[in-house]
Formats: sequence, C-alpha cells, structure tokens
Amino acid sequence: MCGISGFYHPKKDYTQQTNRYEDILHSMNQALWHRGPDDSGTFLCQYAGLGHARLEIVDLLTGHQPMLKTVNDLTWAIVYNGELYNTMELRQDLVSLGYSFQTSSDTEVLLTAYQEFGPDFVKLLNGIFAFAILDTARHSLMLCRDRAGVKPLFYTTCEEEIIFASEIKGLFCHPCVAKQLDLNGLNEIFSIGPARTSGCGVFKHISEVLPGHYLLCTESGVRQECYWKLESHPHEDSYEDTIEKTSFLLEDSICRQMVSDVPICTFLSGGIDSSLVSSICARELKKKNRQLTTFSFDFAGNKENFQASAFQPSQDRPYVEIMVNYLHSNHHYLECSTQSQTECLNDSVLAHDLPAMADVDSSMLYFCSSVRPFCKVALTGECADEIFGGYPWFHRKDCFHAHTFPWTMDLKARQVLLSDEFLAELKMEDYVNNAYEASLAQVPRLPGEPEEEARRREISYLNLRWFMQTLLNRMDRTSMYSGLEARVPFADHRIIEYLWNVPWEMKAKDNVVKSLLRQSGIGRLPQEILFRKKSPYPKTYDQGYERLLAGKVREILEDSKSPVLRFLDRNKTEAFLERPSDYGKPWYGQLMAAPQMMAYVIQIDFWLRTYQPEILI
Repeated sequence: MCGISGFYHPKKDYTQQTNRYEDILHSMNQALWHRGPDDSGTFLCQYAGLGHARLEIVDLLTGHQPMLKTVNDLTWAIVYNGELYNTMELRQDLVSLGYSFQTSSDTEVLLTAYQEFGPDFVKLLNGIFAFAILDTARHSLMLCRDRAGVKPLFYTTCEEEIIFASEIKGLFCHPCVAKQLDLNGLNEIFSIGPARTSGCGVFKHISEVLPGHYLLCTESGVRQECYWKLESHPHEDSYEDTIEKTSFLLEDSICRQMVSDVPICTFLSGGIDSSLVSSICARELKKKNRQLTTFSFDFAGNKENFQASAFQPSQDRPYVEIMVNYLHSNHHYLECSTQSQTECLNDSVLAHDLPAMADVDSSMLYFCSSVRPFCKVALTGECADEIFGGYPWFHRKDCFHAHTFPWTMDLKARQVLLSDEFLAELKMEDYVNNAYEASLAQVPRLPGEPEEEARRREISYLNLRWFMQTLLNRMDRTSMYSGLEARVPFADHRIIEYLWNVPWEMKAKDNVVKSLLRQSGIGRLPQEILFRKKSPYPKTYDQGYERLLAGKVREILEDSKSPVLRFLDRNKTEAFLERPSDYGKPWYGQLMAAPQMMAYVIQIDFWLRTYQPEILI
C-alpha cells in the first residue's frame, strides 16, 4: 500500500513556480510517509502535480511511482495506492492487443489498461485501490476509488484547483486548504461518529471520493461517475449451488489476495471469519513448503477480568489455540496493556485526522505496530459480518425494527455529557434521521419482496454503506500508520454482489447465525470453530483503564484551555464520571460503552488541540 497526493488546475502553469509546487508535493509526501516508507517520488507538469509514498509489496525493483508512459509526445502518469488481484489476466489481455510491459507491477497494468480503454477500464479491475491518472491527451485527471471503499481518497477544490490525498493531513500541506468545522462537521463527530456520512471529510469543503465512483477533472469542470453499484434481482440458485458458489468465491478471493513478493501473515481471532482465511492461506503456503505466520490480539488482564455478555460471550484464546494446532502456524500472541492503549488514543487521532473508535481503534493501531516488524502484509477476516448477517441487529427485534441506525439506537447516551445549548444547536435527532432516510432512499429495491425480507435488505445496505465503511477505515488507518498492508478478502466485490441477493433463509438457515458461511467452511475448519458463537474484537475489562480515562477527563475539565469544554456540560460530565459504567449498553456498535465514551471525549479534545480548526458556529 502507499500514499498518494497531488493537485490539478486546467488553466494554471505550475512550471512557472517549479520550486514552490515541488515543495508542496514533497510536504504532502512527508505527511503520508507512514503509508509508504520505502520510496517516494513526485511529478510536476504544466497543469498538475503528483506525489507518491511507496510501501514495497510487489515488483520491489521497478515499481517506482509516479509511473509515466509517453507515446508520440503524449504522456500518461499514475499514482496508485492498492493491490490489483487480477493483474495476470489483464496483462495477458493487453499483450494480446499488442502492448508490452517494462515492469511486473500492477501499476503499469493499470496505466496501460487506461490507455487502451479510457476511464471505464476500472470496471475490469478486481482489487482494492485509490489512484490518480493524469492524461495529457485529454488534458484531464481521473481520481478513482475501489468498489467497497477499502482504500481512502480525499479531495477538495479551491478556485478550480483540485487537491487530493490518501489522508486529510496530506490536503492540509497545501496552502489553499483551510481547517474549518461547521455544524455539519460537528454533527458528524458528536451525532454520527465514529462513523462518517459517505463522501464526507468532516472538515468543511473536504470530501472523499465515493466507493465505486471516480471523478473526471477536465477543463470543463469536475464530473462524478458511478462505475459500480449493487443491483437487486431474484436469487435463482438452489441452496446447494449457493453454498458451492459462495465457497468458490471465498477461496478464489483469499488465494488471489495472497499475491505478494514479501511474506504474508493473517490475523487469527479463533472466530470463523479469520479462521477460514487463515486455513486457506495455510493450505496454499504448505503447497510451497512454507509455514503461515498468524497473530492474535488480547488485552493484559483479560483472563482475570473478562465479563461475558450477549455481545461478547467468550474469550478468544481457547479457540485461537485450537486453530494454531489445526494450522500448525507460527503463532504470536500479542497483548496490549492499559497504558499502551491509552497512549495510542492520540496516535489513533493522528492516523485518522479525526476522532476514531476510541480504544477499539487505538488498540488495533498498537497491535498493527507490533505485527509490522514481522510482516508487511496481513490478511484479515473483516467484513464477513456485514455481508453474511452476523451482527445482533440482523437478529434482535428491537434493532431490526428500529427506525434509525441499529448500532446507535439511543442518542441519549451521546447527549449525556453535552451542554443543553450545544445540543440545541446540533439538532442531533434531525441530523441522524436525515442521514438515515437518505440512506434508505438509496437502497436498491426488489419489487414484490416480502416486507421482512425488504427490511433485511435495508439493514444489509446500511451495514455495507455505514458500519463496514467505519471498520474498513479503522483497518486502513491503523495498519498503514505503521506501514502494514491489511487485506480484506471478504470485501471482494464479487462476494458482496452475490451475497446481496441471497435470501435470509439461506444466509441464516435454521436460524443459525451466518449459516451459509459455516456451510461453506465445512472441511476447512474444526467443528468447534465452525459453529462457535460470534464474539467480536476483544476489549479490555480492566477497571484500571476506566479509572485512568476518568482521570484524563478530569484533567480536561480542570484546564480552562481545553477546546472540548466549549461543548461539554461540566456538571453532567462530573456526574457521569462518578457513576459505575454499564458495559452492556454500547452507544456505538457492540463494544463502545461508558469507558469508550470517555476515551472518545479525550480524542475529540486532542483532535481540536492538534488540528485547531476554525469553528464556524
């Protein structure tokens, strides 16, 4: 993976101030250095500049970027962040059309495919990607993001100039980009966060290229094109054929995503998702007489402090041990201490340029930094629950029928610390309801579908467009902060497309959660793993962590310069700190309860101190 950045203005001549704009590109590269610490490069021409920070995974010797191709005085240039999983097929097709290649990189395949097919070439791609292609023949710039939104790509406009970067911090290296926060941005933080409305960069005037879309920037302006979207149609495969096709798609995706010129590993929680990925990887590596390296994550003291709940019924360690014995993997048990996860709260904000998923995020950042010395590439089990219906809100009636986002049903938990004056300005309920209704309006409907199945389609769509995106953001930022590439085979667009139309009676046959996935995994996993009850990413149960957070919140209250005080009610906050925490009622998702609310406030305060946005209310 890498970091990309740059700018484009069809009526400007950047070469008249070469040193100035080269310096800006260099600053943008430096800001994204953690995403690609192995190499960097820039390209500047009359109306555009491109920057690239590279993490070497494939084609280690000749994959330098920006990559340029010149034919008959016309130049095409690309900066690219991602991995293409059908490189060989595309390369062969292009060779048959008369093209030759100087490198073995997927970057050159992308650029050549664009030369042949134009912007619609993106429909041919299987992979995770964000890229910018400069085309001097068309005097244009194309900004594109993969179908599921695995890789980020932010942009803004300033007097006809398009400025883009993999992360928001890259945009702020350009002198035209201001740090401003209006009421919409504050609602994204306090009402929606740690999720984000699709395409919203929270800071005013900052946007993100939508998943499955590209921007075409030309002399006539900026045009947004949708090249992929979900389509609803009746599912005609039998149950047996559905299992077979699902099994094929999963295996094909995992095998494709093992491509790498450096060693790979997997994250192994002992749940069915990561275990299935690990099992297929171990089998493929064994064919080459190689051993799979696996990593599991937990928190110091959880063996003693763990509290089972409906959301988290069991610890991971016993199931990880079963899988390690089954795979014969080179396994590493990683633990995060209370102190480490607290210290990483600030790093988590810097990784996202925004407040994030509190300690759920900071601990993952810590774990990824611990994996990086061993491997550059990790395959994960992310996204299976959104696609196969594993979360409680697919099953619990109160969540299923809630007329709001089912992972944030009670806004009172978010309002408990905020001042009445600020709440009156936010109009939190209206903002959330408008976002919810706008999402429902986009659901691809299937005419004549029974009411309950239609609602499941709505829940599925909300998960894919909101909850899954939050977890993909977490995975990208926490891994790339240490230069680790985390791949997500379940997010293969072919799997998403196929499972979108599989009816619930097949996905959860006999009321077994993720039954279809379990049936697809038969023969690849031990029975104890195959039918283990879902247990999400672990969190700490150490009461010392909660006390540490409470102390930090009190420090914020005692510092009159704390920027978050503008939004808090001191009496409400102090009362909150005195109450015992209710771990059974998360305010976001399954894991974020009272301690995570404190951590989120700490992150917001650090974010405001560090980025110092102008607040426009």
